[in-house]
Amino acid sequence: MTKSDLIERVAERLSHVSKKDTEIVVNTIFDGMTEALKSGERIEIRGFGSFQVKVREAREGRNPKTGEEVKIPAKLTPFFKVGKELKERIDAAWRRERAADVSAGREGVGRPAGN
Repeated sequence: MTKSDLIERVAERLSHVSKKDTEIVVNTIFDGMTEALKSGERIEIRGFGSFQVKVREAREGRNPKTGEEVKIPAKLTPFFKVGKELKERIDAAWRRERAADVSAGREGVGRPAGN
C-alpha cells in the first residue's frame, strides 16, 4: 500500500471529507510522527506497534564492487516493532486463507511473500 492508496481508502470511508483534506490529515500525521522520532520520542500505537529510533554503531563494511573495506559511520535509524494484536490478526487471517486453500485443494497457495 502506498501513501496515495491510504489517502484513497480514508477518503472513501469519510465521504463527507474531501480527498484534499484527507491528504492534509494523512500528511500531518506522518509529519508529526517524523518530528517525534527526530526529537528522540517513542511512538506507540496500541494494537498496531511502536516506532523508535535506534543507534546503529559504526562498523566495517565492504564495497560489493571492489571488495575494498569501507568504514560505515554510526547513524540513527527508525525501527518498527509490530504489536501483539496486529501480529495475531495477520496470522489469523493467513491461517483462515490457508485452511480455505487446503479444503479447496489449492495447498501452497496463499503463502506470504518471501516464504
